[in-house]
Amino acid sequence: MTETMWSGRYLRALRDGTWEYAARTRDITAAVIVAVTDDDELVLVEQHRVPLGRRTIEMPAGLVADEDEGETLETAAARELEEETGYRAARIERLGEFASSPGMTSETFTLVRAHGLTRVGHGGGHEGEDITVHLVPRAEIGAFVAARRADGLAVDAKMLLLLAGALV
Repeated sequence: MTETMWSGRYLRALRDGTWEYAARTRDITAAVIVAVTDDDELVLVEQHRVPLGRRTIEMPAGLVADEDEGETLETAAARELEEETGYRAARIERLGEFASSPGMTSETFTLVRAHGLTRVGHGGGHEGEDITVHLVPRAEIGAFVAARRADGLAVDAKMLLLLAGALV
């Protein structure tokens, strides 16, 4: 039997027997976006992540239906891409669902590919998010990540998909 130990706006702490884990409220999921410009550059974001206490290099991402319960995954991915990076996608393609950290959370995310990018703004996210947009040539992704890590930034595990060349 699953017991709710604590519940907030977006997260719940649960216990099932001796196993404790986190879950999204309302079964909210996330979209993670692989975006490549016509100039063969990966569109990445850098932002402060409170749980880590430092800035992190990531692919653009965001929650689906966190504000609008009827929001589709494709709509959320396109919205988040534009808010965070200033790029608008002509089309969003689903690549698959993945578990974020299955030993700690029930959260899953759907990886998507953004096609037909057009720069329509500066990005940066909502007020207070302080997102920096990076355009990184695909051939230089390994060196870019190594340099950011040397600067003390954290690197989101999903970046391994780019480093391994699995998505690009």
